[in-house]
Amino acid sequence: MKIASFIKERRKHLGLTQTDLAEKAGVGLRFVRDLEQGKPSLRLDKVNQVLDLFGSEVGVIRKEVSHE
Repeated sequence: MKIASFIKERRKHLGLTQTDLAEKAGVGLRFVRDLEQGKPSLRLDKVNQVLDLFGSEVGVIRKEVSHE
């Protein structure tokens, strides 16, 4: 699952607005909007601030290699 989808789904599940999430995470509303829209260049420390509210953090996962 992509980070953007995860955050948006968790936020909605908890009944939070983007403004609520921004305030609780200590980041700006624009950052939350960019994050949920999948902006490719965001600060990882701020992404982790948001993910921390959901008991998660950015980590490394192995990509599947295609052997076509």
